[in-house]
Amino acid sequence: MPDAVVIGAGPNGLVAANLLADAGWSVEVLEEQPEPGGAVRHDRGVDPAFVNDLFSSFYPFAAASPVIARLRLEDHGLRWSHAPHVLAHPLTDGRCAVLDRRIDVTAASLDAFAAGDGAAWRRLHRIWERLGTDLTHALFAPFPPVRSGLRLAARVRASGGLRLVRSMLLPVRRLGEEEFRGEGGRLLLAGNALHADLAPESAISGGFGWLMSMLGQTNGFPAPVGGAGALTAALTGRLRAHGGVLRCGERVDQVVVRGGRAVGVRTARGETVAARRAVLADVAVPVLYRRLVGAEHLPARLLDDLCRFQWDFATFKVDWALDRPVPWRTEGAVGAGTVHLADGLDELTRFAAQIAMRQVPDRPFALFGQMTTTDPTRSPLGTESAWAYTHVPREVAGDAAGEGLTGAWDTREQEIMADRLERQVERFAPGFRATVRARRILAPPTLQSLDRNLDTGAINGGTTALHQQMVFRPVPGTGRPETPVPGLFLASAGAHPGGGVHGAPGANAARAALRRRLPPGLAGAQRALARRDRAGDRTPPAG
Repeated sequence: MPDAVVIGAGPNGLVAANLLADAGWSVEVLEEQPEPGGAVRHDRGVDPAFVNDLFSSFYPFAAASPVIARLRLEDHGLRWSHAPHVLAHPLTDGRCAVLDRRIDVTAASLDAFAAGDGAAWRRLHRIWERLGTDLTHALFAPFPPVRSGLRLAARVRASGGLRLVRSMLLPVRRLGEEEFRGEGGRLLLAGNALHADLAPESAISGGFGWLMSMLGQTNGFPAPVGGAGALTAALTGRLRAHGGVLRCGERVDQVVVRGGRAVGVRTARGETVAARRAVLADVAVPVLYRRLVGAEHLPARLLDDLCRFQWDFATFKVDWALDRPVPWRTEGAVGAGTVHLADGLDELTRFAAQIAMRQVPDRPFALFGQMTTTDPTRSPLGTESAWAYTHVPREVAGDAAGEGLTGAWDTREQEIMADRLERQVERFAPGFRATVRARRILAPPTLQSLDRNLDTGAINGGTTALHQQMVFRPVPGTGRPETPVPGLFLASAGAHPGGGVHGAPGANAARAALRRRLPPGLAGAQRALARRDRAGDRTPPAG
């Protein structure tokens, strides 16, 4: 009987398992998919000569995360690679804002939009230099972050106090207007804010856009050499080296609750896996509470709050194998790992407004990834492994382009939307479609079938909006990994601080489990549960 059972081998589940193993606990991780990694995987499914990441590709949060740093994954084979430029936001008139780890390059690109905007960017970066370390430690700590929060508060007071806090709470459109005369700096902030589901007019989108921009400025947007799955391989290799057990192809259908406590899990095959000390769930919040635990074990207030739980946007993604590099209209986009495709801030607002009205956008804002530019191992010399994703409504009421998309996402609708995404790329890279050797479409239902946590392609475990952050995440009054069921800990992106491959929800859940003392008599109850299972209290496997 292991000390802990971890449900889900996504990055948060694997981080949690590693930290428990480091503390001397025996750990068993159960993963529904045939391979670990959750949304951190790659394959050669587009073309055998090309490596394509299935979901996420760039990891600025991992590069900045003290949680990931302490695991020393480089000792287990992980290597990072960077594109010549971190990010570019081209416009159809040929201008281009460029984010580069060399701040002089970033500043020069913004000065081309308006003299003095390079200096404005440097001012924003100086704030990051004063606050960044304490901010990341506070962000990734359990809520409330007492020690790191006190240090951060002291630095915030020294850096402008309430004025700085006001700036971070601003919508990104307003923050950009206050800080920059030209469009370049505004585009970098706003495009980065839309890595989450934060429209340019949303509260805190300014702070999130600044955070992502400064992470890129300082750490870049690195990618694992060889494919996203190399990060997963390092986590799983480290876990096994410390005695952890990973079982794939094992779907958990129930958290077993006895005497008001979580004492194990039951799999789809009918096997009961008892846990001596804790169950940690790298599982989407509604699935954990409504399906795995059940209403009979939960307070009525939580069940009521779950009705108000808000997912983030759905996602539509296309992967490509390209015969040659992307023919960008502007040189600034050529060496960028990530390229933001929207013709100005107003087009970003228009895109977000169409989603809010449940319309499939006619000019989808696309995040475009050039993976061979970032990591030359991804495809043959002279070619490019590429992808783009955009967001669509979770429930579709209409199609802003008038092409009849309904959100059914059958083969016809997938092809129409993929063509629309390619046309958006063509606006900034004329001739792009002629470079396509092969493509793969990952519509919202496809993404969910490959990782159940990505409900309808929602990639952040719930909205990033202010009303579902910190003490409101995943529901009001929580903000911590402990659940109403003793012995059960939430370790997914649904917990504070939310989405992004930084490992914080998993680490926070592991630390909470380690602090919990095993109640008298519980170990005996768990041993009895395991004996009952061995005696036949299970459903025989099919076939």
